[in-house]
Amino acid sequence: MRNILIDSAAEGARVGALAGSSDQAGAERASYLIGLALSERYAQGVTTTRLDVDGVEVLQVDVAAPLPLVGLLGPHRQLEVSGRAVVEADL
Repeated sequence: MRNILIDSAAEGARVGALAGSSDQAGAERASYLIGLALSERYAQGVTTTRLDVDGVEVLQVDVAAPLPLVGLLGPHRQLEVSGRAVVEADL
């Protein structure tokens, strides 16, 4: 589950960072991949943020997904992962 979430966040960041694309497109791509591989339940907490990393604009896609519980008891926990990509300049 963790690897799927990480890969989906990274792919979403790459899609959203393409020239002519948008942050929303990146979030939608990450949500789509998570829903396809796991369940829509795990794709509810996808957000994007634009960052400046050493003078370079970066798109970060964050995913917060509930951890599956064993049985009906146990604490409610989330797994949080991120993916980043350098934003391409529009031509």
